[in-house]
Amino acid sequence: MLAKLILMPALFDSCPDRVSIYEVSPRDGLQNERAIVSLVDKLRLVDALVAAGLTRVEITSFVSPRWIPQLADADDVAKHARAPEGVTFSALCPNARGLERALAANIPEIAVFMSASETHNKRNVNHTITETLAALEETIGPARAAGLRVRGYVSTVWGCPYEGDVDPARAIALAGRLHEMGCYQVSLGDTIGAGTPRQTAEIVRRALDALPGDAIALHMHDTRGTALANIVVGLELGIRTFDASVGGMGGCPYAPGAAGNVATEDLTYLLHGMGIATGVDLARLIEAGRVASSIVGRALPGKVLTAGAKSLRA
Repeated sequence: MLAKLILMPALFDSCPDRVSIYEVSPRDGLQNERAIVSLVDKLRLVDALVAAGLTRVEITSFVSPRWIPQLADADDVAKHARAPEGVTFSALCPNARGLERALAANIPEIAVFMSASETHNKRNVNHTITETLAALEETIGPARAAGLRVRGYVSTVWGCPYEGDVDPARAIALAGRLHEMGCYQVSLGDTIGAGTPRQTAEIVRRALDALPGDAIALHMHDTRGTALANIVVGLELGIRTFDASVGGMGGCPYAPGAAGNVATEDLTYLLHGMGIATGVDLARLIEAGRVASSIVGRALPGKVLTAGAKSLRA
């Protein structure tokens, strides 16, 4: 036991000094809420997130309102949201039609998405993986030609609600394909929150063998309470970008039982406590969580939002 305790400080020696948080609550969070949040309240949330120091915020999704009615006002959100200098707003963009809307709204960055599971991909976008890759070819190339940056998501990397285990080799091959197509970064998603640290280590090592470290992000859901443990593994292996949602909002309409993303304030508390800088003001972030809770009309599951935080160095 003593030997283990002596070795513990070395566990975090390879963690980065600074981490980038990619905030998804205005999109991934609100799309899973039953209530339709008003445009004014969505803009209030975005402003609160920016005031907390978050510099990468996914503000909406250019999907059909038939599929995600909670984000039917995407064009208005993009039109009225104002990003200060140094802040990038992005939007999910599923296809060429979505790209047209993004270009009309002058969004500087889009995100494209697919699943590592054939069944989940069909449920989520009504296409096979092969068909989705073809559609993304028609989106990523034109977007980059128009001067937009493109980020990618691969969902169900840690497991699928319909198929169970997912072959990590297949998931990483899809991430590599998105990177080759022009995505500057690919976010690997534990959509159902099934991951455990040993599994995460295997997936991240495979990803690092296939992609540059700065081209990888982790998108962890906290369904089973393991998101932060998995994030610590990613940190130790050198991952520097993590997706999060204030208050722990989120989930997936096509992943029954999946809880929300790791709460941004929980992630920030962890990182600051480990001496890893984020540029985020935790007190203001908690205030943003309260804004989120007020606009959706319910208590949110974020632990630091509920319990508060002691003073930690940023």
